[in-house]
Amino acid sequence: MPEEPTDVLVVGPVPVLARAVGVLLVLAGLVAAAAAFPTYLVVGGTEVSPVTGVADALVALVAPVATLAVGVGLLLGRVPRLGLGYAAVAGSLAVGRLLIELYQGHGSTVRPAVEVLAGERVITSSVEISAGWVLGVVALSLTVLAAVVALVAWGRTVMEDGGALDPLRPALAGAAAVLGVGAVLCLALPAADVPDRVVTDPATGLETVVTQEGPQALLERPGLALLGGLLLAGALLLCAVIAPSLRPRLGAVGGLLGVAVFLLAAALTGLRDAARSADVEWTVPGAGLLVVGLGFAGLTLLAWRWRAQRVPSVGA
Repeated sequence: MPEEPTDVLVVGPVPVLARAVGVLLVLAGLVAAAAAFPTYLVVGGTEVSPVTGVADALVALVAPVATLAVGVGLLLGRVPRLGLGYAAVAGSLAVGRLLIELYQGHGSTVRPAVEVLAGERVITSSVEISAGWVLGVVALSLTVLAAVVALVAWGRTVMEDGGALDPLRPALAGAAAVLGVGAVLCLALPAADVPDRVVTDPATGLETVVTQEGPQALLERPGLALLGGLLLAGALLLCAVIAPSLRPRLGAVGGLLGVAVFLLAAALTGLRDAARSADVEWTVPGAGLLVVGLGFAGLTLLAWRWRAQRVPSVGA
C-alpha cells in the first residue's frame, strides 16, 4: 500500500480574540511601514530618515510586510495558531525595543553619546522626535498588545495535527537554543561601528591605532535603554527555546518565523547603515546576526515542510 500521511490538520472555529490579534498585526504592519518614510528623529540638528532609496525601503519593509501578511491570514481565520505564535514572539521582542525607542526619543540627551542612526553618525546632544519615531512607537505598542491578546486567545483556539513534527522537536529545539545564544551575543555589539583610525607620525614613521568613539552597544545604554536591552536579550533567548515546542506544527512555524523576521531585519539594518555611510563599517557581530537569522529561517522552512509518514502496512 502507498504511504499515508499522518499530518492531518484539524482547525476548529476561530474565536473573535484570534481574529482581533489579526487586526492588531495588520495595523502594526501598516503603521510600521508608514514609519519608515518620514523623518525619524532630528539629532543634534541632523534629520535622520531610515529610507533614502529603493534598497533602504526594501530593508525597512521586511518586518512590516511579514507582520501584515501573517495578520491578514489570521484575520481570515487561516491556520490561526501560526498567526498567534508569530504574534506572541513578535510582541515579546517588541517590549524591549519599545523601551529602547522611548530612550532614544526622550532620554538619550541625559548622557550625550555617539550613535549610528540610519547610517548617520550623530551625537545625541539634542533630540527632537518626528513622525517616524511616533509611528514606530505606535507600531511597537500595537505589536505588544497583539502578543497579550494572542496569549489569551491561544488556549481558546482549536487547532491540532497528527504530531508529525514531534520526532524532530528535540533536535529543532536544540538547534534553536544554540542559534538563540549566538543571536544574543551578536546583538550585544553594534552591527555597524566606527572603524579605528591609523595615524602615522611624520617624524618617526610609526603608525598608531587611534580608537574612535562609536555607537553604544545594546547593554551600554543607561536607564530605560538598558532595561530594554536586557528584556530584548532575555525574550529572544526564551522565544528561541519555546518556539519549537508550540503545537501544532504550524504553531511552531509561526513562533520560529517571528524570531527569524526580527533577526533578519536587524541584520539587514546594520548592513544598510554600513553601506550608506563612509563613517561606519559592517562588523563581525553584524555578519553573525545575518548568519543566525538565516539559520532561524532555515529552521522555519524545515518545520513548515516537514512531513512524517506512516510505515506502510504489510499485506492486505
